Amino acid sequence: MKMTEIFAHRGSSGTFPENTFAAFKEAEKVGSDGIEIDVHLTRDDEIVIIHDKTVDRTTNSTGLVREYTLAEIKKLDAGSWFSVENKGEKIPTLKELLDWMQGNSITLNIELKNVTIQYPDFEKRIINEIEESGLEDRIIISSFNHYALKRVNELNPKIESAILYAQQLFEPWNYAKKLGARGLHPHDPKTDLETINIAQQNGFPVRIYTVNNEERMKELIDRGCSAIISDYPEKALRIKETLRVKN
Repeated sequence: MKMTEIFAHRGSSGTFPENTFAAFKEAEKVGSDGIEIDVHLTRDDEIVIIHDKTVDRTTNSTGLVREYTLAEIKKLDAGSWFSVENKGEKIPTLKELLDWMQGNSITLNIELKNVTIQYPDFEKRIINEIEESGLEDRIIISSFNHYALKRVNELNPKIESAILYAQQLFEPWNYAKKLGARGLHPHDPKTDLETINIAQQNGFPVRIYTVNNEERMKELIDRGCSAIISDYPEKALRIKETLRVKN
């Protein structure tokens, strides 16, 4: 049985400012299998890595990401809100992260955030950057916007897409098939072990978000869940190694 993969949620966001290179490099350092990020579009249509549609929570400024040019957004401090030590961290672009990935083997889960805000040709822009990087086989695109995932599959069916959902769905693997999606990314509290098992038997990897409780990590890894997405990848990796040695 394939061991559970560990994805760092917004990078190692429990120990470094989320969606910054400090968090990404820490995720790589501790041995994460993958990194999960979020993307939005700037005023000049550049793809940047940030969770919220505004810069308010994670920078020293305010306003919609869409109101800033890339040059303007690069002037913001995306680390001080987390700690003094991380002052000066910048909001990365998707291209910068894809360039960095050329030097490692990490899988990237890109969450499209065009749910409450719409961006022109968003999916096409994302796909173009992925194709230019040559990393299609190391990318998973997920979203709560399932129309967006349908468009992703139509643009490039070789890139894996996965449905994000926060409530229980009836046979989510069958629903995902209709979109052309090949993975399931359910919210942890709403996901039981039986559903995980049946989904994976049907050929759909299940990657649970966001798992920070160590007992839950142990349970999911022990039962062979495809992947867990955690703010603390180092904890999950330690548990995974302990279970591997024991077995």
